Amino acid sequence: MRINGVEIEDTFAEAFKMRGTRLVITAVNEKWAMEAARRATGFATSVIGCGCEAGVERTMLPDETLDGRPGVSILLFTMGKKGMEDQLMRRVGQCIMTCPTTACFNGLKSEEMLKVGGKLRYFGDGFQMSKLLDGRRLWRIPVMEGEFLVEESFGIKKAVGGGNFLILGEHPDVTLEAAERAVEAMRKVDGIVMPFPGGIVRSGSKTTSRYKFLHASTNTDFCPTIKRQVESQLPPEVNSVLEIVIDGLDEEAVRRAMQVGIPAACIPGIVRISAGNYGGMLGQYQFHLHELLG
Repeated sequence: MRINGVEIEDTFAEAFKMRGTRLVITAVNEKWAMEAARRATGFATSVIGCGCEAGVERTMLPDETLDGRPGVSILLFTMGKKGMEDQLMRRVGQCIMTCPTTACFNGLKSEEMLKVGGKLRYFGDGFQMSKLLDGRRLWRIPVMEGEFLVEESFGIKKAVGGGNFLILGEHPDVTLEAAERAVEAMRKVDGIVMPFPGGIVRSGSKTTSRYKFLHASTNTDFCPTIKRQVESQLPPEVNSVLEIVIDGLDEEAVRRAMQVGIPAACIPGIVRISAGNYGGMLGQYQFHLHELLG
């Protein structure tokens, strides 16, 4: 299979079960809502070292938010419920409550809920107050600026982490351009985030290492500078590889993102599109490229 002359390898991306949630952050304007969103999704590229994976989903208009102010929705993903509760308490408390003018609301309808505002309320030192808005319980926590409004509970659901594809290019410049085009196209898809810097990964990993103290190491099969020293999967003309990793609230969202992102990356100078997998032995989801794009 080829798209715009670029070979699409007959392989699959291997993804994993995760838990996901959506937070809606509002503020007096989009600038401050986005500032809180960026802080709350910081240091959240991979559960391997960060504890969670997170990113900005999209901006929201005032008529889309509970309090009628500009907003930003963010998605967070963890490996389990306990880890999600810990991450939400830290990130809402330290990154959103501290940001001027913000409020934070649940953005996901789910039967499974985690009490977040219901615990953060104790920061009010006894002066916190509850209120109902459209049948939803919120907490008003006094702060020096005024008050922080936060929803009592946030919904979580089973989600998908680690959807991916690899962009193999002749030169670093064209490979980066292709990756940027892919990310731009995929950001229009609701329900997904790409948690790495700018949505792009330069240091893809494998699940083994020659060092006993490491559980992951550089993906040597796709490192162009050592392709003469290993059993490389790179054609001779490939000198740069970038990876796009996608986390989604469901399998279909990840699928849609890959369907728009891969064609966007197929520009002159790109040799092949591939994907990262572990032979189907680790992840619960498989996204076959030919099936996605057929």
